[in-house]
Amino acid sequence: MQSKQRIFFAAILALGLVWIFLSADQDGASTNGLIPAPRAGFLAPDFTLETMDGDTVKLSDLRGQAVIVNLWATWCPPCKAEMPALQKVYEEYKARGLVVLAVNSTAQDDPQAIPAFIAEYGLTFPVLLDTNNEAGRLYELRSLPSTFFIGRDGIIYEVVIGGPMAEALLRTRVEEILK
Repeated sequence: MQSKQRIFFAAILALGLVWIFLSADQDGASTNGLIPAPRAGFLAPDFTLETMDGDTVKLSDLRGQAVIVNLWATWCPPCKAEMPALQKVYEEYKARGLVVLAVNSTAQDDPQAIPAFIAEYGLTFPVLLDTNNEAGRLYELRSLPSTFFIGRDGIIYEVVIGGPMAEALLRTRVEEILK
């Protein structure tokens, strides 16, 4: 009786090993993080949003450049506190391929307040309007500000929820995504 059980378990084990071998990714066709998700190690979810001037920006068109996607609102104190550091880092690194996209959470903000905010902080990077909460949904926005550091390959390297971010933290993350 015990030998029949051993044979039965050995057969189950052999079938399991055969199943593992047959279902393994033999040719490297796994996703390798190329499924869009708002998490480190995954492809940044693509969006197309308008600027204040009515131009459109599509995130995937920026492949080959390092991108910071910062979701914010004019009424958000941490957003206000980190904008000068974002602007300073952008000015220093834009020649090396850094793009900052300030995605205003327009669905929960006052669109009339945005131009004054841009002027007050001297923002020169694109400010995008998320009027239908497209980016907010794609990036599972739970807190403002939320910042996504995206490498030249379109993969998210780091996510920082909340703020304000210190200039030193920004520089460190930017150096990583510019590699």
